[in-house]
Amino acid sequence: AAALCWRRNILPAARERAAQLGLRGAAFPWRTIAGRECSGYWPAGTAAFHVNADVADAVARYLHATGDEAFGRGTGLELAVETARLWRSLGHHGHDGRFHIDGVTGPDEYSALADDNLYTNLMAQANLRLAADLADRFPAEAEALGVDDEETAAWRDAADAVNLPFNPRLGVHEQAAGFTGHQRWDFAATGPECYPLLLHFPYVDLYRKQVVKQADLALALYLRGEAFSEEQKAADFSYYEELTVRDSSLSAAVQAVVAAELGHLRLAYDYLAEAALIDLDDLQHNSRDGLHLASLAGAWTALVAGLGGFRLGPGAPAFAPRLPPELSSLCFRLRLRGRTLRVRAVQGSAEYLVQEGGSLTVRHFGEELRLEPGRPETRPVPPAPARPEPVQPQGRRPARRGGPLPDGSWDGDGSADRFTGPEQGKAARDRGIRAGERKGTR
Repeated sequence: AAALCWRRNILPAARERAAQLGLRGAAFPWRTIAGRECSGYWPAGTAAFHVNADVADAVARYLHATGDEAFGRGTGLELAVETARLWRSLGHHGHDGRFHIDGVTGPDEYSALADDNLYTNLMAQANLRLAADLADRFPAEAEALGVDDEETAAWRDAADAVNLPFNPRLGVHEQAAGFTGHQRWDFAATGPECYPLLLHFPYVDLYRKQVVKQADLALALYLRGEAFSEEQKAADFSYYEELTVRDSSLSAAVQAVVAAELGHLRLAYDYLAEAALIDLDDLQHNSRDGLHLASLAGAWTALVAGLGGFRLGPGAPAFAPRLPPELSSLCFRLRLRGRTLRVRAVQGSAEYLVQEGGSLTVRHFGEELRLEPGRPETRPVPPAPARPEPVQPQGRRPARRGGPLPDGSWDGDGSADRFTGPEQGKAARDRGIRAGERKGTR
């Protein structure tokens, strides 16, 4: 709530920024100190409009978690309205009747000024619907912000018509319109000394190739998972794993979440370790300059949303916990709607307990459970679906910590060294082997 109230406090600067860009509503900064954009023009920053939908998504998640009506009618409504106005002025209805958002940069900074970035479009869609719903819920406050029925109808029309690029020949969604038609990056000819790519190749070369710096479409699979079928998620994740080089510390946690959901538990464990150990092991050789706080926070996300399967939406909080063989248990607590909920997963089962507050309804793999305070409920965990494990670009697989590969090897392509020198890579590999030998440890 405090972070979102700060966003509301800097709305004047965000409105001014939108006006500078010829847009309505508010354009929140990509980088800031006191509310104003601190970056010079750069396509990967100035056009990263998804930041605005991310703010609206935080509003929605906070309201789902708390039911805070006072926040919703004040800060929440104003943030949702101003960001929705940005999308309605940035996008347009094309000749095909679809709503397009052109010339944007999604989370992947190796692509820029793309049309219909899937993540951006899906998050804008949710933003537009949130603003319309809150305006209907709080009509007096919405009217004070100048919102009328015509504007909310325009938001809903745009949301319903948002274009979601899909390649039917490949059977996968496109990160942006035309992305899957680009030439693939030559990973085989790119040695380990050439990473991160941004330090060795011009952006103009990266922008026109199929290579992904950090989770982009995978982030959509996580935050807008309801927009995809299970088959689509599996196909999309597999396709983009082959392209994602993780030259950003923001990537591993998101990939851990989606890998866990799809049943790739050892891969999820490997990504979790990368997110958590990035500074302890100095994986990017720059921890002397400061901690990678987003990656460290992402370790919590990888555990709770990944291995814990936690999803929060308008209905009951949902869980689908599964553990890799190397972990015996996972326990975490959440504060939801005035209750303290403890979730404890072990191999084959999960237990839910309301420790404080009144009764709470949750979902366990789709089954609704009514939890009474102080009375734990235990349910079996179904086995993970059997799917081929995705492959990563040559030399960019995370260091193997979650047991051997299907062929029995631990690290046949040397990817334990993906961020490290040989000695550090050997140490990381040794830690992984020791972890595999200590089965049953927490």
